[in-house]
Amino acid sequence: MSEFIIYHNPKCGTSRNALQGLRDGGVEPTIIEYLKNPPDRATLKKLIAEMGVPVRDVVRAKEDLYKELGLDDPAVGDEQLIDAMLAHPILINRPIVVTPKGTLLVRPSERLAEIFP
Repeated sequence: MSEFIIYHNPKCGTSRNALQGLRDGGVEPTIIEYLKNPPDRATLKKLIAEMGVPVRDVVRAKEDLYKELGLDDPAVGDEQLIDAMLAHPILINRPIVVTPKGTLLVRPSERLAEIFP
């Protein structure tokens, strides 16, 4: 397994751009298509902790399902948000990129430069 991992959705332009940025930099990352192979609870929590962001920042609020499930309610807590992302991986914002320099939600794709030269 590569030191570089991308939690990737091939249908997402930002995710494709981040993957291309890694490749252009000479890296072939481990690609995890998280819609087909979603992370387990421990992995998702570890990624969020490594990014140092609130759980809510990792939830994809643009998905219709976000509102349908009532996740836009500020009273919904972190564990409920994680439960929703595990049950519906489409709610995990992407791409999440892991490099030796750190883990980051690479939105927009230009943020890749923060953790990858």
